[in-house]
Amino acid sequence: MAELIIEIKNANIYQGDNLVLQDVNLEVNKGEFVYLVGKTGTGKSSLLKTLYGELPLKEGQASVVGYNLRDLTWKTVPYLRRNLGVVFQDFQLLTDRNVHENLKFVLRATGWKDDKLMNEKISDVLDKVGLKSKGFKMPFEMSGGEQQRIDIARALLNSPKLILADEPTGNLDPETSDEIMNLLMHIARDYGTSVVMATHDYIVIQKYPARMVKTENGRVIDNASIAR
Repeated sequence: MAELIIEIKNANIYQGDNLVLQDVNLEVNKGEFVYLVGKTGTGKSSLLKTLYGELPLKEGQASVVGYNLRDLTWKTVPYLRRNLGVVFQDFQLLTDRNVHENLKFVLRATGWKDDKLMNEKISDVLDKVGLKSKGFKMPFEMSGGEQQRIDIARALLNSPKLILADEPTGNLDPETSDEIMNLLMHIARDYGTSVVMATHDYIVIQKYPARMVKTENGRVIDNASIAR
């Protein structure tokens, strides 16, 4: 049987006191690539934030990488997040240090102590995203596409079972978007990491078809079609 990485049953998703999505049922298997689409304000971000523990789940059941979202406390959220990689549209790299130190900062923050092991891990993830020789560079010296790759490398540091990507091609030109999509698809296929990617970019979806989940009218529609 396929390993379930996300399992949501009859969940109601709130932003504050506001019910954003109702009766959400969703399963994502190990190594699966899933697009999350929907107009702005239909609950995509709220769903992602619930998955990584930023918004509490008040009603229904959900587990993400083996963590029950109803049981999360401020103490256990960091453990959930160690098993997740989150990739943002705006990179969120620390501008005052080079790529290597950016990645080391994350490792230290998630409990790594051994310098040699940290350096090996950083080398490994930079290799996976095709930037092995760029560890010394400052973020501002890199193109948008390279910064997004570093963001993905950062997401891979703790060998996550799941990557949540929020509009990762949103600020990139088409050619660079292709590079990032190939990389994310490769991570899902070759490392068995599940990827859930929120996007507005229908050109990307048509070029790289995968299962599509849509937020619309307060609902989550699975296996949605490409029709806007």
